[in-house]
Amino acid sequence: MERQLLQQAKEAFVSGRARPLEFRLQQLHALQRMIMEKETEISTALKQDISRSQYDTPLLELISIENEIKLAIEKLAQWAAPRPVEKSLFTISDEVYIQPEPLGVVLIIGAWNYPWALTLIPLVGAIAAGNAAVVKPSELSKCSSLLLHALLPCYLDKDLYPVVTGGVSETQQLLRLRFDHIFYTGGSTAGKLVMEAAARHLTPVTLELGGKSPCYIDKDCDVRTACRRVTWGKFVNCGQTCIAPDYILCEPCIQGQVVEFIRETLLEFYGADPKCSPDYGRIINQEHFNRIMSLMEGYTPVVGGQSDSSQWYIAPTVLKDVPPHSRLMQEEIFGPLLPIVTVSDMEDAINFINEREKPLALYIFCSDQKAIKRMIEETTSGGVTVNDVMMHYTVSSLPFGGVGQSGMGHYHGKHTFDQLSHQRACLIRSLKMERVNLARYPPQDRRYITIKLYWSGANRMMRL
Repeated sequence: MERQLLQQAKEAFVSGRARPLEFRLQQLHALQRMIMEKETEISTALKQDISRSQYDTPLLELISIENEIKLAIEKLAQWAAPRPVEKSLFTISDEVYIQPEPLGVVLIIGAWNYPWALTLIPLVGAIAAGNAAVVKPSELSKCSSLLLHALLPCYLDKDLYPVVTGGVSETQQLLRLRFDHIFYTGGSTAGKLVMEAAARHLTPVTLELGGKSPCYIDKDCDVRTACRRVTWGKFVNCGQTCIAPDYILCEPCIQGQVVEFIRETLLEFYGADPKCSPDYGRIINQEHFNRIMSLMEGYTPVVGGQSDSSQWYIAPTVLKDVPPHSRLMQEEIFGPLLPIVTVSDMEDAINFINEREKPLALYIFCSDQKAIKRMIEETTSGGVTVNDVMMHYTVSSLPFGGVGQSGMGHYHGKHTFDQLSHQRACLIRSLKMERVNLARYPPQDRRYITIKLYWSGANRMMRL
């Protein structure tokens, strides 16, 4: 089945129907219509998958998809146009430009935590760039996966953009096939398998992974506001966000304040019992529930800690004085646990971050501009947001992606278009002025005088 769908997509791509800008725009408009017309069904599927509030779905997924589609529709002609580049002295009279071209058939492997945005935003770029795409949503968000499988063929070209459902076996079958690009969002363990499979065909990859994104809170900033923003970013979607703050770094003198401000904010956001709040979600499945609960073993939470395995519910939880070398600090948490690690000062925080793998995101809460610039200059991460969390993701003009173990490649807006395009180098010259080429041809004893003539002529042209 997977091989047949790929063959159909290849044949549809080779036919050339995905190349005209009019067709690309038509498909983008159709995708836009799907999001608008099926918002209720999408929200219901997400409620079933991850117990997400119907109010959060537009905010966390649908608005970002719609914005990406609108931008692509508005800018497509500009993105797809030839891009003139600076000429050298020897090509001054030639036409020299970069022509973005479709790659071919792209495999998009989505993620379960934001199953619509993390699958459809890469698809927007694939369509805009003129590619075909085989879409593989995550089997863990089962209701969303089945709904996408049912909806997409009703709106988009069935041959160019097929949807493959199923689990690990189906994904493995797809990875054995040869695609022109693989766009994967998920964990680093599976990311390595994707890259290994792609290497067999020399297929380029975009890997949107994750990691432990640090959050440094400076003692002289507005700690209350910082904790309010961190609390939202950490516990929205029940902590299952790749760029959620994974842990807090702060000095011991403000650790107590941080705990109390987070406690107050949680009460405001989710009430006395978050389990009863319609705004607080659930863990995706039993396996992830067990993994997160095991990370808490040996700790006494200062906030939260309650759980209910029958609902895959884990309360928003804060743990303080967490040792830097504990298991909790060795792997991405991807759940509603927030460890606090104390550091002596900003320099200590910088060293702590740099001793670990490069994170997908870095968050800095600080009022001193010089200190902010220092922390940005002396660390590295996929992205950085100062005095807030996750908001860099919302800016389409910023490339979103990791570095090192947190991923490779980037997307959003024009960055997705470029990531899924071949930047073809083009030079067009005339068959006239053959004399200037004599320096390239044997016999070489004429080279000096020819180069001299060419340079003098080229200089005159430059002056004109």
